[in-house]
Amino acid sequence: MRKGFTLIELLIVLAVIAALMAVATPLALNAVKNAKASQVAQNFRNLKAAIENYWNTAKPTTPTAAIGTAQLVPSYINSIPANFTISNPTAVAGQPGVYSVTITYTAGDVDGNLVRSNGMGDVSGTTGNLTLTFNLQKWW
Repeated sequence: MRKGFTLIELLIVLAVIAALMAVATPLALNAVKNAKASQVAQNFRNLKAAIENYWNTAKPTTPTAAIGTAQLVPSYINSIPANFTISNPTAVAGQPGVYSVTITYTAGDVDGNLVRSNGMGDVSGTTGNLTLTFNLQKWW
């Protein structure tokens, strides 16, 4: 009698491995989507905090001037993440000293519902561009 595996035994092993992969692959893909959404939510939080810190510490004399890399890096945040843009502050009508800022994520590779479920309920948009709009109060 010869030693070794028969063709049937090898096919059974391959079928079992294929079945396990069919179960594991969707779980892994969902984990990647959740991780990306969590990263985007954290970037929104960090950018918002950096802008608020800059606003309250630097007290810009012209509040409608651009807030960007020159103002935030390196004092308030290490770098502005790729695919994030920050709008210039705009005065809110009827509210003196209140300015609105919008942070936009433009990559379009994250589900907005997943970002909101990661603690960023203020983020609007479902796919494509996600935006976070918040107000800044001029106290000085």
